Amino acid sequence: MFGSATSRMAWIALAAVTSTVTAQQLTQAAQDKVVRLNEIQVIGSHNSYHSGFAPSERKYLEMKNPKALRALDYSHAPLPDQLNGGVRQIEIDVFADAKGGHYAHLPIDDAEVKAGLPADPNFDPNHEMDKPGFKVMHVQGVDQRSTCHTFVKCMMVVREWSQQHPQHLPIFILVETKDDGGKPRPGMPATEPFTPQVFDALDAEVRSVFKPGEYITPDEVRGHSATLIDAIGKGGWPTLAKARGRVIFLLDQRKVEGIYTENHPSLKGRVFFTNAEPGKPDAAFTEQNNGSKETIDALVKQGYLVRTRTDEGTEQARTNDTTRRDLALSTGAQMISTDYPPSEPSKWTSFVVKFPDDLVARCNPVNKPGGCVDSLLEPSASAMAKK
Repeated sequence: MFGSATSRMAWIALAAVTSTVTAQQLTQAAQDKVVRLNEIQVIGSHNSYHSGFAPSERKYLEMKNPKALRALDYSHAPLPDQLNGGVRQIEIDVFADAKGGHYAHLPIDDAEVKAGLPADPNFDPNHEMDKPGFKVMHVQGVDQRSTCHTFVKCMMVVREWSQQHPQHLPIFILVETKDDGGKPRPGMPATEPFTPQVFDALDAEVRSVFKPGEYITPDEVRGHSATLIDAIGKGGWPTLAKARGRVIFLLDQRKVEGIYTENHPSLKGRVFFTNAEPGKPDAAFTEQNNGSKETIDALVKQGYLVRTRTDEGTEQARTNDTTRRDLALSTGAQMISTDYPPSEPSKWTSFVVKFPDDLVARCNPVNKPGGCVDSLLEPSASAMAKK
């Protein structure tokens, strides 16, 4: 797909610019007119809202399920701090809660007190969980402590940061819809299923926070093409000149693809891009969390946005095993997701996921236009911190 006329013209255009000026003289504005959204690479955080466990919750899990505690023993700073540290892809887990209050009580709190442990601080002192709307947490009843309890609140925080940094690279917002598939765990609240109508409500929450034009939509990318997959093969992703200061929403779970696209062919009128099966009409974004370099690079060359992961369950961070990280960084995946972004290295070892020279982003190693200059994409995180 990247043999398209649009792609060849982009290469020629940037080559023409760089032939007349040195890399140092090339301006961000000039480069932004040529480099597209899918021709960069950024670092993302996994379960970006996750604030970890309170003391007695930790002790209780240590007693009852140490394996689970080991896998969940990570936490992140509030979203603005992560964005200040250079993260440009975040991940938010959402649970439907149409009436409110469904997840306002933590069963693990009762269990820890029954086990003779001191009561932990209230996880929701402002009673945000009582309000109707989508809630942000990892595992209902057990792992619910978040830096922002509601999806709307999380999005408001991101929008506020975006408004304060209008020249930022687009922020990729990955959303995982969580439900138990009708098989609730004993003693834990049953989840509400995600239906097309529930997804309508999720779209509506995004639109209640972000104004038109502040986020990149499937309709915008599709343009005059019949399908999204046709559009991305013809250079449909916007240039950075059109994408700066904006966000883009992506659905994490492929199992909901058919539900979300119902009555919305090729995502017409929708907010989110689906984690699509490559080749389908709505296919523009796809995940390859354990994909090979060959598979990821082939998808990137076809025009897809791809997200992959560098670590999982704290294991690589505990042993400083960089095998998966180094593989991910060698690919063209636009989003490299980790629990240990540049400003949040492992507490056990030196494991961290970052680009050389403290870069916030870099030109995509697989599909970047010739002459693309990494340092023109966005100032380094350290430079931003000094402003």
